[in-house]
Amino acid sequence: MPGWCALQSLVEVADSPVCRKRRRSFGTLLRVVVAALHGSLLCAGERVEVTRQSYHMGTLCTFTTLASQREQGLKDLEELTQVVDETERQLSTWHTESWISRLNRQSPGAVHLDSSSCELLEKLRFWTIETDRAFDPVIGSLIEVWGLHGTGRWPSEEELQAARQCSGWERLGFIRSSCLVNLQRGANLDSGAFGKGEALDRVAARAGGLGLGSWLVDLGGQAMAGGSPQGREFWTIPLAHPRDRNRPLVTLALKEGSLATSGGSERDLKVDRGRIGHILDPRTGYPVENWGAVTVWHTSGLVADILSTALYVKRPEQGMRWANRHHVAACFLVVNKDGVEIRKSQSFAERFSVSAPKDFRAQVESRPPQ
Repeated sequence: MPGWCALQSLVEVADSPVCRKRRRSFGTLLRVVVAALHGSLLCAGERVEVTRQSYHMGTLCTFTTLASQREQGLKDLEELTQVVDETERQLSTWHTESWISRLNRQSPGAVHLDSSSCELLEKLRFWTIETDRAFDPVIGSLIEVWGLHGTGRWPSEEELQAARQCSGWERLGFIRSSCLVNLQRGANLDSGAFGKGEALDRVAARAGGLGLGSWLVDLGGQAMAGGSPQGREFWTIPLAHPRDRNRPLVTLALKEGSLATSGGSERDLKVDRGRIGHILDPRTGYPVENWGAVTVWHTSGLVADILSTALYVKRPEQGMRWANRHHVAACFLVVNKDGVEIRKSQSFAERFSVSAPKDFRAQVESRPPQ
């Protein structure tokens, strides 16, 4: 601290024989000033961790940041929560005036979109094709026929076939060059597999605009971080046991980017004929069986959200091959008769070290690209 050294030199001058006669008045005053400035300098690097919890997108969300003062930290977090609220108002099918809800009500027919919505649809189109439709957001009719936004129901084969005919990206009629959508009759866009990720990307952009050097946002299971917490190099993110969300299985050190997890959960529904999983396979129209969970890391929250869903739909074997082939960081928690097997793609193994509690019978496996 150069400034501190200079002030120390002034104290030495004050204590010299030349100034000795005035030492009592000048020296005492200077020492008080030095002590105050020293305390200020020592505290300049200290920041307080501020956390806020609130409900957004149907789940409990946690916002954390570091700030020089608690009041400023709360103000910054309020900015981030507003970003999530605005994203929900724009994308959620639970909001009747979101552009997705308005689009669904206007089918069939042609609709022009604004540039931001058009850009988002282009990203969705890319990943729909890239994942071979393991991710496909045009599944509103399938969600409705299975009653996933209600208490659940088991559709007849005729009902399911009719819903399939209204599902699939090709029913959207998206034309990128003109930002035009021509949704076919009965087809509906759903944001369930990408809404949180898009919100987190917007949060990251706002955090950058605010100049936040350290922050973490957890939107009900999908986390995104920027910077490091006070006194540590990374944020600690627990991954829950696939059969018990309240029981952490492993922890991960997150320094940046987003971690998204998809799997069977308490959101699954139970009806007379059995369990109805809340994640549907767009290719078959049926719910995916509860085989465990998959976590994906990516610099983009949107991509992490999309790929965690797609790899869960693909299931462990096919999902692992796809993740390694596309250099995606993915961790599969596969439930079997011996407990939980932890399978890591090569990119995930290179980025994260995974450790499981001793009371779990878990195997850690890293597979080379295939």
